Amino acid sequence: MARWATFDCYGTLIDWQAGIRAELARVFGEDRADAQLARYHELEPELQRTGKLSYRDVMTEAMRRLGAPENEVEGLASSLPSWNPFPDVAPALEDLWRRGWQLAILSNSDRDLIAASKDRIGVPFDQTVVAQEIRSYKPALRHWEEFYVRTGADPERHVHVAASLYHDIAPATELGLPSVWINRLGETAGRLEPTRELADLSVLPDVLDELLP
Repeated sequence: MARWATFDCYGTLIDWQAGIRAELARVFGEDRADAQLARYHELEPELQRTGKLSYRDVMTEAMRRLGAPENEVEGLASSLPSWNPFPDVAPALEDLWRRGWQLAILSNSDRDLIAASKDRIGVPFDQTVVAQEIRSYKPALRHWEEFYVRTGADPERHVHVAASLYHDIAPATELGLPSVWINRLGETAGRLEPTRELADLSVLPDVLDELLP
């Protein structure tokens, strides 16, 4: 039976925080970038709540609400294809491929944006589920439901890997899935108890083999 590892993309594989902050600094100035980034993190889930907006539209409306000039509101979405993966990502994913793992992305994103990010990662994925296709954003469970419909994966042979407690680790826990929290920012998990916690993906292949031999 196939072993599946599903991943969130932005913040886990792609340096989402740095990508957003760089664009905010360009538009609003370095001195306002951190405050605007904090506000962006508040706006994004509000705009995603109904699932009606594409991720490109979510980013554009968030920039508008942050006070960006109208000729700059689309800049954040336009910058996303240039955001870089973390350096530990490609080696870890390539190692997982060699060990026989099947890989998938479950992302709060659009088809074209995730395609650009996968090109930057440079490692093939067996399946990709994005919010644009299913009209739903995590932490709702629709991504996982669609993943199982498409793949027929056995939940007993599936681990979810992600950086966001709110968007990913909480729903994975609700589903009873083993989870690996990629804690790149040195956060605390609070009441959540991910199966494993790692600072990056460098030892992830060994950890996943331990969880599902």
